[in-house]
Amino acid sequence: MDSSSLTLVNEERLPESPHAYKLREETLPLSPGPSGVNGRRSTSGRQRTKTVLMERAASLLQPKKKVGPPPTVWKSIRAIILASYLNLLLICIPISWALNFALPDQHTIIFVFAFLAIIPLAKLLAFATDELSIRVGQTLAGLMNATLGNAVELIVSIIALTKCELEIVQSSLIGSILSNLLLVLGMCFFAGGLRFSEQGFGMSAAQMNSSLLTISVIAVLLPGAFLMALEGQTNYDATATGEEILKMSHGVAIILLFIYGGYLVFQLFSHKGLYQDDSLRGGSVMANSPNLPPLLARRWFTPLLPLLGWGISISKLNDTTVANYSDPASSDPESGHHIPQMEMKDDEDEDIEEPQMSVAVSIGLLASVTVLVAVTAEFLVDSINGLTESGTISQQFVGVILLPIVGNAAEHVTAVTVSVKDKLTLSLGVAVGSSIQIALFVIPFIVTLAWALGKPLTLLFDPFQSVTLFLSVLTVNYVVQDGKSNWLEGFILICLYLILAVSFWFYPGTDPILSCT
Repeated sequence: MDSSSLTLVNEERLPESPHAYKLREETLPLSPGPSGVNGRRSTSGRQRTKTVLMERAASLLQPKKKVGPPPTVWKSIRAIILASYLNLLLICIPISWALNFALPDQHTIIFVFAFLAIIPLAKLLAFATDELSIRVGQTLAGLMNATLGNAVELIVSIIALTKCELEIVQSSLIGSILSNLLLVLGMCFFAGGLRFSEQGFGMSAAQMNSSLLTISVIAVLLPGAFLMALEGQTNYDATATGEEILKMSHGVAIILLFIYGGYLVFQLFSHKGLYQDDSLRGGSVMANSPNLPPLLARRWFTPLLPLLGWGISISKLNDTTVANYSDPASSDPESGHHIPQMEMKDDEDEDIEEPQMSVAVSIGLLASVTVLVAVTAEFLVDSINGLTESGTISQQFVGVILLPIVGNAAEHVTAVTVSVKDKLTLSLGVAVGSSIQIALFVIPFIVTLAWALGKPLTLLFDPFQSVTLFLSVLTVNYVVQDGKSNWLEGFILICLYLILAVSFWFYPGTDPILSCT
């Protein structure tokens, strides 16, 4: 080796696996060389970096499968009409609008019909998003599903903010995180566990998501700790303390937005391989336990999917995995019981993805559904106060439980569908990724928007809401830390969400430290 250079051996990740490494040699000069040589090296290095960035950006738009020719406008409209049986609820849209103008005092009826009207709109929003996502890469598709899936929550929050319903804004955002982490993720684990005894997903991505959720919980808990530390002092002034918490919330919100920007760069460019399902296709085991036969999912659970509009058919599930129970040669060496051999067929053998809508119709559907959601959500928010004044149902239950269920219908559709297809990493990208977007983008964005509009919205959430958020994130961290899932873990998350629902039914809430004047 030349004495003027030193060879270093570095570790570099293989692009096809986030856990594999390869050795790469770099030769670093120990003595300065000619300036021209260094200039050429730096120029070539910049060119290589630019080329790599362009290739990564291009890969985000490269679909995993070839996309077939777009259908005609008539076929696209027909696909929209037949997308789901939930489209029958679209009749609730004109009914809710008519009731809002004809019977403005009947808040309960208006709320019910507006509530039902947003459900099919969220499904159509998910349908249009799926049609656009098949034309881009898998990572960008997951980001699109999570982002547009939060459009309903964002619209409802902005409308409630303009009407100065600060408690509705805070409770609905906290409830959206709880719904995604417990209900949506639990349904993914449960639905996938009915068909696979165990499913695997990327541990690195799951741990990173857990860290981001922990940061968001800290940002929510700190204002409450700030208030508790000052309440016991003799010179405590509630108004002055509220102003200090408001200023602190503005600073923390800006920092959270920067964290979300770094998360996007991490997910889309520097470490996008962590969010791919390719390396984990063989990580799932078909259910072979006598307590949960694989035919259970096909006979009982699978027929419900097309009825709910979840875009998957029984034949497609049966074609994905073919079971051969006739081979008694294989047995468990520990228990001595025979294990049926499963012959896995990759559902990705089909090279062409047939779109159901053209790009223009998909974008038009997104725009029209967004307008309908905005108008209907305004009527929904206006009816909440009248609904809760009777005392039959609390505002906390409406904000934390009911509104997020409507808003998270899109995440339910997308995440559960792909989990049944054994793409659990993509399910986590939609369910947990949606929670991260709410915690690191929607909440700080709404706080910043309230700052611009002169509304005193802070990160000081209701104490009970903050505690439930902390316990939920802690539970999810324990569930995903092994990188595997089964139906029981999903069942636990769903039951925990039901426990929180019962608790918020009886919880009256607390008075905010700041309110609109």
